[in-house]
Amino acid sequence: MKSATILLSLLLPTAQVLAQEISAFSTDPRVRVETSAGEFIIEVNRGRAPLTAEAFLRHVTTGFYAGTVFHRVVSGFIAQGGGYTADLELKPAEGTVYNESGNGLSNLRGTVGLARTGDPHSGTTQFYINLADNLDLNPRPTRWGYAVFGTVVEGMEVVDDLGHSPTGAGGEFERSVPVNPITIENMALVIE
Repeated sequence: MKSATILLSLLLPTAQVLAQEISAFSTDPRVRVETSAGEFIIEVNRGRAPLTAEAFLRHVTTGFYAGTVFHRVVSGFIAQGGGYTADLELKPAEGTVYNESGNGLSNLRGTVGLARTGDPHSGTTQFYINLADNLDLNPRPTRWGYAVFGTVVEGMEVVDDLGHSPTGAGGEFERSVPVNPITIENMALVIE
């Protein structure tokens, strides 16, 4: 019990520092995504997608995304990553994020959304970048959509190149896995 108390006392200041670091940024902080294919910058919309943005920024500041890959690339549709290792093993994630797809942001080319399963509130760490306008991912009166929480504001040419990667089967996936892995090497808040 004593070791758990010591560990908690060591982690608590770290969590507080991370929370202060995130909140020190403007409403729309930017995140530099360094990949094996180049880098791009995402502007995160905390005002329209506060729960999704905070979860994403927490994963960025804790280094969760380092070493994950873009495991699903569909040309003219999306590039999805942030959940699988280079060996295509799912990286454990804590908790899910409430679906904020009704926030007024649309799945347009260059926007970033939270990936999920068929359960509308199942999003965790995986995100996708729209390679085209994907209005079918938006919510409708009869169903949930996919929550947009950011926009690629620099380096969309890198994302476009990523979207043209040759794909095939890999791991548990029958298709759409880049033949040459595209690794997220680092993600960090941009300090201006």
